[in-house]
Amino acid sequence: MNAHSPSSQLIDPFGRQIAYVRVSVTDRCDYRCVYCMSEDMNFLPKRDVLSLEELDRLCAAFVGLGARKLRVTGGEPLVRRNVMSLFNGLKRHLTSGALDEVTLTTNGSQLARFAGELAECGVKRINVSLDTLDPAKFRTVTRWGDLSVVMKGIDAAAEAGLKVKINTVALKGFNDSEALSLIDWAHGRGFDITFIEVMPLGAMELDRSDQFLPLTELRRDLERRLTLTPSAYATGGPARYYDVKETGGRLGFIAPLTHNFCESCNRVRITCTGTLYMCLGQEDAADLREPLRRSESDEPLIAAIRAAIARKPKGHDFVIARAAAPAVQRHMSATGG
Repeated sequence: MNAHSPSSQLIDPFGRQIAYVRVSVTDRCDYRCVYCMSEDMNFLPKRDVLSLEELDRLCAAFVGLGARKLRVTGGEPLVRRNVMSLFNGLKRHLTSGALDEVTLTTNGSQLARFAGELAECGVKRINVSLDTLDPAKFRTVTRWGDLSVVMKGIDAAAEAGLKVKINTVALKGFNDSEALSLIDWAHGRGFDITFIEVMPLGAMELDRSDQFLPLTELRRDLERRLTLTPSAYATGGPARYYDVKETGGRLGFIAPLTHNFCESCNRVRITCTGTLYMCLGQEDAADLREPLRRSESDEPLIAAIRAAIARKPKGHDFVIARAAAPAVQRHMSATGG
């Protein structure tokens, strides 16, 4: 049977083909962003985390089931020891045409070291998380990050020919006044930029209702200064894009709370422990590590994947309100950014 024949594809109960898989390679990160992690995080023991060989096999199974796009995430994926061997292995699916792309989400701290190798492995696009252009504020939001290191990494990525997209989490009272300057800077470098609403994942020291900035409000403020025209551009992810007349660049919004994007969701997420989450905002999950380690044959693994996709929900139930419990207890770093 052709691996990509209709009978082999992953179709959820709502007729959506699962073609986009986000794979976390580590829960560890060299930053502690205030909306993502607690300052004193407890990380997973090594035995619980899939080996790079197991991650490669898992990715290959999804490619065989019709996945067209893989995004490598974390934590911070580039802090995983020998992670470039995974990218080098995934290159075979790009070369064969089985995959359309392998992409990466990163905080940029390790890009100066790895940008060239990523390009050699067939990575063409990366997302860099960047919430401010102010070095002092950057250190505050990341708890100990160095903005100059990230900027050098972004320069290295651009020099290597990688297409860079900037992801900015909109934080009320922190970076809302910087939105215009972030757009000007990104578009001036030829980068797309996407603003993202804070998501209620994991217990935090701060009340997220104090951080939450509705993107409807941000967009309304931006439209006082900029002309935004809806764009037909799409990457397969949840962002809705606009062309900005004044800069000639593209601006995206990911608004899971004020604009639910579930109707077209073709994505699933796999944690570094091999747990498959069919929805970012639901607790239902499937253990893929057990069938992966139980048998050298992929049949139990594929059966587990199919059973999980058969119960993928229609959407999430995110709510942010003062003192509200997080929608799910796991942190974003554990789920895979």
